[in-house]
Amino acid sequence: MDALKQISQSAMKAETPDIHVGDTVKVHVRIKEGNRERIQLFEGTVIAKKHGGISETFTVRRVSYGCGIERVFPLHSPNVEKVEVVRSGRVRRSKLYYLRDRVGKAAKVKEKIR
Repeated sequence: MDALKQISQSAMKAETPDIHVGDTVKVHVRIKEGNRERIQLFEGTVIAKKHGGISETFTVRRVSYGCGIERVFPLHSPNVEKVEVVRSGRVRRSKLYYLRDRVGKAAKVKEKIR
């Protein structure tokens, strides 16, 4: 088990973004189309973080054209170029799945003043 931990520690990115549940983030994702690569932005609210270590993931939700879209990103993936925190949210839950049922202003997260 210690050998596995050492391998996973060495495979992790050096600078991990400090994101929390409730934050609004911009995720820069590397998309491969044929033989070309481009970077696509996905902006939304972090509604969940799971696991830890090398397999840590976070779920980002946004509403686009009236349809809710959720994407799960591995934190240490080479396809995730960078994660920018646009604003910090003040929440009292570790998972914000209740936002799925809400629309409009009810789906907003209060801003945390730092």
